[in-house]
Amino acid sequence: MPTATKVLTIGDLEAGFATYCQALRRLVADGREMESIRRTICWDYLHRLHTSLPQSYRSPEELVARYRRAQPAAAN
Repeated sequence: MPTATKVLTIGDLEAGFATYCQALRRLVADGREMESIRRTICWDYLHRLHTSLPQSYRSPEELVARYRRAQPAAAN
């Protein structure tokens, strides 16, 4: 898992939560594999939030599953 070079406080992470979710949603929409998604900074930040405040923030795994379910079915 990557770690950011700048140390962020929980408040900093909370302030960026919507942005991290948007980035994660984009990765899912682009069809990225789970292993590739796990290596991103947004995953790291969302994981830190969930680990620190699990009652307030869902796990990144749950968010990925939710975003995948919400995607429209691809027309073949």
